Amino acid sequence: MKKILYLMRHGQTLFNVQHKIQGWCDAPLTDLGMKQAKIAGEYFKDHHITFDHAYSSTSERACDTLEIVTDYQMPYTRVKGLKEWNFGVFEGKDECLNPPLPYGDFFKGFGGESEMELRERMNQTLTAIMNKEDHHIVLAVSHGAACAQFYRAWEEYAKVKKTERFYNCCILKYEYENGIFTLVDIINRNVTE
Repeated sequence: MKKILYLMRHGQTLFNVQHKIQGWCDAPLTDLGMKQAKIAGEYFKDHHITFDHAYSSTSERACDTLEIVTDYQMPYTRVKGLKEWNFGVFEGKDECLNPPLPYGDFFKGFGGESEMELRERMNQTLTAIMNKEDHHIVLAVSHGAACAQFYRAWEEYAKVKKTERFYNCCILKYEYENGIFTLVDIINRNVTE
């Protein structure tokens, strides 16, 4: 039976505005980030989408986004496996210190994760969630690099392709069947005001 996963990036944060490396460290949503989450929530309401389960990264920025998206009306589970890339000693530093893409194993040498470790963590976490018996339509709120690595894990099956970065509160709609995630829609509004 086909199941649906809506995987979302959190709203804009203070560190996004300040161009700080934000992985396992955290920063609060800005007013714009809260507005982006409300707009994402309206998308689900306008399309009559209701979730039977919801999950969030343990980071405050993701939990706050999920709570706003669901009008504070839905219980959810916080899951460490949905956290952002661990950037090690680069956490909280200026983004200008990032190496050129792709990052590969760079951050592993500084106490963080490799690209493949993040990809595998996201894949294991979301597969375990979607394999639960009563999980038919699921919302999971995560992070930009984490969503991008999950996309790359299943890119060969995608019916729509990523053509730009995943903006704050981007929504990725996946169908899950027979152990395969198929990306069928990307709702990627760049809400900047």
